[in-house]
Amino acid sequence: MEALKNEVETLLREGTISAFLGMKLIKGQSIPFLFTHPDDLEQLTIGEARYPLAKIILIAHKYPDHHLGIMVRGCDEKALIELYRNKQLDRCKLVPMGVACSGELAEKCNCSKPYPSQFIVGEAREISFDRAILEKIESLPLDERFGYWINQLGKCIKCYGCRNICPVCFCEVCTLEDAPLIPLGKIPPEVPAFHLSRAFHMAGRCIDCGLCEEGCPVDIPLRTLYRKVREIVQELFDYLPGEDKEVVAPLQILGDGSFEITEGNP
Repeated sequence: MEALKNEVETLLREGTISAFLGMKLIKGQSIPFLFTHPDDLEQLTIGEARYPLAKIILIAHKYPDHHLGIMVRGCDEKALIELYRNKQLDRCKLVPMGVACSGELAEKCNCSKPYPSQFIVGEAREISFDRAILEKIESLPLDERFGYWINQLGKCIKCYGCRNICPVCFCEVCTLEDAPLIPLGKIPPEVPAFHLSRAFHMAGRCIDCGLCEEGCPVDIPLRTLYRKVREIVQELFDYLPGEDKEVVAPLQILGDGSFEITEGNP
């Protein structure tokens, strides 16, 4: 932890960064905080609470002439990669500071790579990815599988929490608030149109951080739904969101004639 504080303090004092987005301990709770002065870093913490810091750092739009630092876990780094790829952030303007998640947090999140490519705090841990829930649903007959999802999605209270917390949801105009498509004031929203619309929009972007499911007040297994979409995208396009490779995102090539679903594809 001291290594992170020292590194951030150095960058702030040198003027390499104007501010650092990390976590601050306030009354026993870890919450996102934008540190602008080295003297405040005594309250810098890591904690076990997760927030979409990659989404919060979109405030960089308001400060185009400044360089900002940001604390990144493995999932934050994946989100940043997608935001770079979708021209939402300038990679040259950000200074990521990596932290590896604890073993307890990694197991809780069912994260197979709970650390960024470079990190100052923690150690790399390999966690076995558990696909059991998805396999159980896939094993159901088609009508039972459909019934399962209709029942789960029917619990939705349309709080928009899944959208708001998602680090790679960045559209200024959201389809989920388009009255002709999603009737206003209807709770639950039209099933399954509301959640399938979002799932389609997350295709090629979902980094499997699980914040949507963690933040859902009615415990809809949203991560399971998006994981399946993620798997389909990987199978069809050989593309895994969050990987730092020189590749073109699937939604950027669809419609240009370069991809065609042939017989035998799912």
